[in-house]
Amino acid sequence: MTVPARPEDVDEICGSLPETELGTSWGDRPTWKVPRGDKGKAFVLHRAPHRSAIDPDTGEMYDDLLVVVTPTEAEKHALVEDPSTPFFTIDHFSGYNAVLVQLSRLGEISREELVEVITDAWAAKAPKRLVREHLGG
Repeated sequence: MTVPARPEDVDEICGSLPETELGTSWGDRPTWKVPRGDKGKAFVLHRAPHRSAIDPDTGEMYDDLLVVVTPTEAEKHALVEDPSTPFFTIDHFSGYNAVLVQLSRLGEISREELVEVITDAWAAKAPKRLVREHLGG
């Protein structure tokens, strides 16, 4: 049985990955990070409403966006171009390996799919040693 992803799954999944911490970035935005030097490297960020991300149906700024890092541009495009997923991008993220998704639309994918996308985001920012220890070769 496929279990739909839920907004609360994001923190559960991120917190279950090795050596992650929930901090803030861009002032006060909740951000999941992995340690890298003096600062953590963000892999999932709760994005503040901004005029660069407007809902085309309502004309309002999105107020429930999650930014999820992707390992490569190809993986970003694969998620965005797959009509079965709620992932998208905006001009502001052109040239940056990350996708956006509304928390309110997470149920359009399975929890298993969300685990895979977030784990890939974590692996893109975590130290290679840590990724090998957690995921193998």
